[in-house]
Amino acid sequence: MSEEKKYIREIKSFVRREGRMTKAQKCALEKLLPIYELSFDKGLLDFKKILTQYDEVVLEVGFGMGRSLIEMAEKFPQKFFIGVEVHRPGVGSLLQNIHAKKIENVRVICHDAVEVLKNNIPNKSLDIIQIFFPDPWPKKRHHKRRLIQPEFVQLIRQKLKPGGILHVATDWQNYAEYILEVLHKDKDFVNLAEDNNFSDRSLSRPSTKFEERGKKLGHEVWDLIFEVRHSAV
Repeated sequence: MSEEKKYIREIKSFVRREGRMTKAQKCALEKLLPIYELSFDKGLLDFKKILTQYDEVVLEVGFGMGRSLIEMAEKFPQKFFIGVEVHRPGVGSLLQNIHAKKIENVRVICHDAVEVLKNNIPNKSLDIIQIFFPDPWPKKRHHKRRLIQPEFVQLIRQKLKPGGILHVATDWQNYAEYILEVLHKDKDFVNLAEDNNFSDRSLSRPSTKFEERGKKLGHEVWDLIFEVRHSAV
């Protein structure tokens, strides 16, 4: 068994914490998910059919309650956004808002992001992958559960177009430094920060609920923005 297959099959980077779901969120899942969902079970997506009027495809892993994803979709109507999330109350909240605001350029997949990338996303089809505030799994014995690992980065590289962008943000310094190290070791990624370190958030994404929560706890935030080399296989 290859290391990549072992990682994808055995290690989960998340735990389903459903929490309390409102009646509105339940209703949105029942009535709106069939409208806005890209089904995991249908296999590889055919972007030629889906994206006739859009310039770029952006996939967001773990959009939480969806506030920043909605803000970006409204700001960039020429981009097509795919939100991947396992937290059903968050999916319900996103569905409520995109339907109420009549946002047409967002679709959702309620499934494990690693499996979605492997089974639903064609190679070299994405312009941007954004992962904002993934679970940091701060205890050392849980670090193996962190989403950003060398094997996962290889999978991301396969799905991004040459010149495509990976944007990660975290409010855990240890995790940020580890991600930076992993990405620098992958020769197919180029750091877009001028000092080859961390990037400026203000020009690249809206603030998120998790970011604001982290700041209240005194956490700093680190953004990493890397581009796939045009010669990447």
